[in-house]
Formats: sequence, structure tokens, C-alpha cells
Amino acid sequence: MGTRDAMVQAGPIEWWQTGVIYHIYLRSFKDTSGDGVGDLRGIIEQLDYLGETLGVDALWVSPFYPSPQKDFGYDISDFTAVDPLFGDLATFDALVGQMHRRALKLIIDYVPNHTSDQHPWFTKSRASRDNPKRGWYVWADPKPDGSPPNNWTSETGGSAWAWDATTAQYYLHSHYPEQPDLNWRNPAVKAAMFDVLRFWLERGVDGFRIDVAHMIMKDPALRDNPPNPEGVPNPFDRQHPDFSAQRHVHDRRHPDLHAVYREMRALLDAYSGERPRMAIGEIEVMPWDDWIAYFGAELDELHLPFNFGLIETPWTASAIRASVDALERALPAGAWPNYGLGNHDRARLASRVGPEQARVAAMLLLTLRGTPTLYYGDELGMADAPIPPALWHDSLGRGADAPALDGRPARRVLRALHASPLAPRGARLSRHQCDSSHGGAAVHAGAVSAPPRVSKGDAGPAGGKLRGHRRRHGTVLHLCARDADRTRDRGPQPHGRARGGARMRVGRGEDRSIHPSGSHRIAAAGYAPPARRRRGHRRGAIRVTLSHRKTYSVQ
Repeated sequence: MGTRDAMVQAGPIEWWQTGVIYHIYLRSFKDTSGDGVGDLRGIIEQLDYLGETLGVDALWVSPFYPSPQKDFGYDISDFTAVDPLFGDLATFDALVGQMHRRALKLIIDYVPNHTSDQHPWFTKSRASRDNPKRGWYVWADPKPDGSPPNNWTSETGGSAWAWDATTAQYYLHSHYPEQPDLNWRNPAVKAAMFDVLRFWLERGVDGFRIDVAHMIMKDPALRDNPPNPEGVPNPFDRQHPDFSAQRHVHDRRHPDLHAVYREMRALLDAYSGERPRMAIGEIEVMPWDDWIAYFGAELDELHLPFNFGLIETPWTASAIRASVDALERALPAGAWPNYGLGNHDRARLASRVGPEQARVAAMLLLTLRGTPTLYYGDELGMADAPIPPALWHDSLGRGADAPALDGRPARRVLRALHASPLAPRGARLSRHQCDSSHGGAAVHAGAVSAPPRVSKGDAGPAGGKLRGHRRRHGTVLHLCARDADRTRDRGPQPHGRARGGARMRVGRGEDRSIHPSGSHRIAAAGYAPPARRRRGHRRGAIRVTLSHRKTYSVQ
């Protein structure tokens, strides 16, 4: 299945090559405090099950750092502490000790690309242009017309630049505006972030999962990204449709990042005297020749660049075989492969491939050459679950404080649906298709005589999702997009506002319009038979989700 050279092992076999990594999304693993949120103590209480019954070898734990929770912990306000929501440093130390007594390894999330806007570094950086921390983030002047420095788009939609009125400059945010990007070209930033690694290594951490490892270095000239001629959202990912309009060649994957990872590898090696430490990097799916570069020319960078290939491969024997073969052919001599079939950003495995195929997938994951990463609950066949909008806690789900759509015309929502592999020809989507997608775009339609069943939690491959609440009414959306006039506020504004829309045909041929609004909601009229409408429900409410990691609550 691969070349002989690729299978030559360089050096001794280490724990991260022979073990199974078990990914725990901390918030929903086990709650021991009664607040409804999982915590570090909950992991400690389950270690016997994890290590002895289940037999995993390492735990990768999602962020537990202090955070405003705008992005569920990936917006960090202190890199060297534990959020009281999850415990404290004493509990963390107890977790490390209990794991090592059971010969288990601990991998924690390391988020080097950005901080929270509430991190002291950023509050100082935005205080004035003369502040010593100013250069710790990426700041730039507006263009002469007041618009952002370039055309880069964030993964959550709209411009990747936010205006700071106090200092009259834009700052870069590759994700939410509340997650400003660090400037890794500043030696002080690199030194501070390497100190973060040392802090956790001194506490006994065995490895790091590096969030968006391919994004820490950008083009220093801030050149525009070229347009993407196809402009079709990745059907397996959840980036905002805006993101697909460009080829992201200047806002990520700059070659200079490899020097950073060589230094980081040397730091980890320096702590590997008693036991090996490792780094696994979250790397977006890209051509294999680009992906393998993150191992380093001398295998001196990341131990494992995360391989999402199987997650983004159609679930057929031929496609899976082709993906595995392509990886094995591309691997440099001595590099070690790895595979994953699920994570916190995607629909659960059983929801994607079905409960029977989920068993087959687990066997595949555990028998392929390479390190498997198992998302917690997949061993039980857990599926995505509907959660009522009233119980949503994510930033995009709360409605009024959701970010504006920044001028993205609603027709792109429809185009994303048309492009989805889940959509049949003609993009006529029925209630029986796709139970758990938040990605790209999704539409929930139908009579609102009962609260909509909206999947929430693990998001799935981009594409259309419809749920009709009555079999006879409003079950099918006939999507008929048309171009819409739109305007955008001019000048340096933190968010643009869009005016425009697209036509939709809902239910019994009723034509209605859907449009972004300045109130951060998408308002739409639809068809709901009066006899089926209960008091308190708006006529013909339609919910549209447009998301990156979370779901907009729009109605």
C-alpha cells in the first residue's frame, strides 16, 4: 500500500506511534460540579474506564484556559491558568499525576495563532500606538478610502480586519473579531508563547495539539488573496461561504512558519530526556506534498501533522483506498502517518456514515498503519443530537450578539446549498436528507407549529439540511437564487452592513424573500398554515444557519 522507503522507521518507536489518542471535548465529557459543564475532575473520575476498560493510551483535552468563551475556549485570556469553570491548577496537576500513574499520556490544546480580545496583551496593544505591546498583534492602516488593508476574509465570514476607533487602525482576526491574531514575526511574541509551552511542560504535559498550526505566519506585505474561480465551499468543512470566494495563499501557510516549528521541536526535544514529548498540528486539508512539509525537511518540525483526509473523503471503499494510498506514497522516509475520523468541528461519525458503517470505520481507524485519534463517544456509536435553540450557548447561536454577515449576499447561502453533495440534482432538498450539518449553510423550514429540531454540537460537512415539522406543509424548499442589489457601508467600520436578498419558494409555491439585516438576524417570511400555527410562533419562521464552529440562531 505504500513505498518501502516511506515505511522505514527513523529512530525508536515512541508512545505517540503505538498508542491510541482519545480526544475529549471537555465541556461535555463529565460534569462533577453540577453546573452542566464538564470539568477536569470529571476526567480524573473516568481514568480507570479510559485506561483499563477502553484501553486508550493518551488523552487530548480541549482548552481549559480562562476565556470569555466566545469560541468555547479557543479565545484565551490567560495561557497559563485554568478557567474556574473547569477547575484549577491543583486539579490539573492531580490529573497529570493520576494519568502518569496509569501510564497514560496527556496532550493539551495549544492555541498560538490568536488570543482573546480580553487578554492583557491585547488590551495593552489596543490602548495606544505607542504601547510596547502594540507590535504583538497585526495592525495596519486603512486604505485611502477607509476600507480594510486587504481583501482577506475570516473563517467566520466577512473581512478578517476589525476597526479600532481608539487608535484608528485595523487589527487582523482570522476567526472572530474577539480573537485578534498574534504577530509571530515579533520575537517577543515567539518568546512569550514558547514560555507558555515551557510552563505546561514543567507541569508534566506529554504533548500539544497545535490549533490552526498552518496559520501563524502571514504574508508580511499583506497582499490580497486571489479570487477562487470555483468559489464552492468545502462540502466537508464548516468555513463560512465567504471563505470559499478566495484562494487563501497570503493569509496562511507562509513558508516562514517552518522555522518556528523547527525551534518548537528543539524545545520539545530538550524536555524529552525522561520521556518523549510531542506535537501534533491541526493542518487543514491540502495537497499531500504541501501537507508533508509540516514534518520538516529533516523530520525536525511536527511529530504528526493532523490528517483529516478520511474525514473529507466520500465513504466508499475506492475513495478511502485512494486516500490511504496517496498518503503512503507522499510520506517522506521515516515519517509516521496518522488518521482521525471525527473531532469537535465535525458531525459525529455515526451521523455521517450510519451506525453500522461506524463500526466498520472504527475497525479501519484502529488497523491502518499509523496513529489513530478517536473522538470521545464514537466508540459508543454516539450520534448528533438536536438541541432546542433556547438552550444554545455559543456566540453565534445567541442571536442579537451574533456577528453581522458583512455584506455577504443571501444568494451565497443558496449557492452553498446547491453545491452540497447532500443536495440532489436541482437542489430540491427534502426533510429526509442530512440530519446534522451546520456547515457552509443550512436551512430549516416548515410550519412552526412545534419548535424546530436544530442539531447543535458537533458540526458536520457543509451542505443543506432541512427539517419540515409537518409532512404536508412546508416540507420542501425550492431554492431559486437570484442576484440581489446590495450596498456596504464605506469607510473604517468594524462591520459592514448588507442590504439585499434572494428569492425562495417555500412550501406550496409561496414566494418569499430572505435577506441579511443590520440587526444581526436573517428575517424571512414563509408559509405556515394558520390552523397549524400555535400562539407565540411567528408566521412562517425560517431558520438559517451559517457557521464556522458554531451555529447562528436566526429566525
